Parts: sequence; C-alpha cells; structure tokens
Amino acid sequence: MSEKEHKVSRRQFLTYTLTGVGGFMAAGMLMPMARFALDPALKAGAESDFHYVCELDELTDEPQRFVFSYDQVDAWYESEVQHEAYIFRQGDEVIALSSACTHLGCTVAYQEDQNEFACPCHGGRFEMDGNNVPNLPPQRPLDRYEVLVEDGRVSLGQVNQQT
Repeated sequence: MSEKEHKVSRRQFLTYTLTGVGGFMAAGMLMPMARFALDPALKAGAESDFHYVCELDELTDEPQRFVFSYDQVDAWYESEVQHEAYIFRQGDEVIALSSACTHLGCTVAYQEDQNEFACPCHGGRFEMDGNNVPNLPPQRPLDRYEVLVEDGRVSLGQVNQQT
C-alpha cells in the first residue's frame, strides 16, 4: 500500500500524536498551578470554624485577656494553635479584639487606668474599642474576631481586619 491510499499520512499521524501527548503533559503541569492559585480565593468565602473561649457570664465592660487553643490540620501535619483575644461587653454586643498590634505584630496589653491598649514595641496605642490613636505607628485599628454567642458560651471565629 502506498501513502496516497491512506487518508492520514505518517507525518500527520505523528504530528497529531505528539500534539496530543504534549497537550496532556501541559495540562498535567498547569492543573496543580491553577489549583494553587485559586485555592485561597475559594477558601476566602468559606465559613469559619468557631472555637469555645469562655462563658458569657465571665465578661464585663472592661476588656479581659483570654487565651484559647485548638487543633489545626495542614495537609498531613497536625498542630495545636494558641491565640489570645481581649473580650468585653459593650451593651448587648460582645467584642473580641486581637492582641496583635497592627504595626509589627507585637502583643498589646490593656491598661485599665488609661482605658486603652498599649504596644510595648514602638509606643503604639489603641482606644478601648480597638481604634488606633492618630499620629502613632499603627496605621489601622486592632483586628476583630468573629463572635458567636450560643447558650451562654462565647466562641470566636476568624480574625477580620478593621478599616
């Protein structure tokens, strides 16, 4: 049989085959990269997990420091994560502020005599509601936790930036 009797030449067959194999190889390399790039965007809208911190009766109108921990699983690695928050009541609302300074991440401390949070690293200060004092290093307020109160139990979710 000659080449003219075949509808596909050897050269065309090899071109089609190599193009198909190359396409599969490219897809195999691009899929993990696309998943890596899109995964944070897909998780951003997911509901956060809430972790029990304290009883509602323990809270006052003055911020109190609470340390809480939970197990975190990252792929195959499981670890215990520890966070702390300043939690207080403002009327009927429960407010939970992160203890990390928004300037460089140092741990702030609540000073009762001045009704404000102070950062020991660079002299940053925050008002009791978490707003930063103007003209000092922190450029934005303390971050707030999502708060869930059910059956007299206070649980905290993810941390959200305030603007």
